[in-house]
Amino acid sequence: MSQSPRRKATPFLRRVFVAPVTAGALALTALLGAPAASAQQLPSIEEVQSQADQLSAEARQQLDNFVGQTREGAWNTRNQILQQLETVNPQAAAAIRPAVDAAVDAVFPGLIEQKNAEARAAREAADRAHAEEIARQEAEARAASERAEAERAANQFDRGSCPLDAKVCVDLDGKRSWLQGPNGEVTYVASAISSGMAGEETPRGTFYINRKVKDEISREFNNAPMPYSMYFTNSGHAFHEGSPAYESNGCIHLPHNDAVRFWNDVPVGSKVVIY
Repeated sequence: MSQSPRRKATPFLRRVFVAPVTAGALALTALLGAPAASAQQLPSIEEVQSQADQLSAEARQQLDNFVGQTREGAWNTRNQILQQLETVNPQAAAAIRPAVDAAVDAVFPGLIEQKNAEARAAREAADRAHAEEIARQEAEARAASERAEAERAANQFDRGSCPLDAKVCVDLDGKRSWLQGPNGEVTYVASAISSGMAGEETPRGTFYINRKVKDEISREFNNAPMPYSMYFTNSGHAFHEGSPAYESNGCIHLPHNDAVRFWNDVPVGSKVVIY
């Protein structure tokens, strides 16, 4: 497909594009970004004017580029403008977005609608892929659970080196984990697990569950969810719900149903053996 011919920016176009963006951004930045009057004095007229001049120059320079760019280049410039505003004030960026999009559409009709449609299609494709992956994992988990239950029922389950008095056993090399009763009988076998990646290996040894947090998040990793967390070290290692398809940063990932069963059956103070 041939590219649209580049068009030269005119003073009229500059005024049309820059005015709504600059005015809106300045007003919102001043109103939404300023602290409460009771906490801090509002900026002076000189300070506001200085900010306006700077924003106006930056907006004019960037918006001028819409006219001389390809459709893809204009889209990238639009995103850069919004990202810059978001750095200063996210609320202002959200309010200014329609004015910036109108400026883009004035030069490249339909570009915003096209990109939004592409984003929706990408999200829908990602959702479908995620659903398919979850279905695959669940099917594999059911099959593994059925095999493990058959072994347990036939008293042929291999306990490895896990002692009879351990409540939770983990065989890292075999990628297995199970629960034991008071006499060492296997009471439940997890359908699947994953453990720490290279350089972040899950520690081996004897531990005890020291705390449980049902709706935990990982502050170290951008508040990633860690439902049904059961910590067995003081260094952040825990059993928790997570995809066994991915290695962890040292924790033991369990599928949802297994994480719930471990949470319900394992009290604080329980002995954990990982080998």
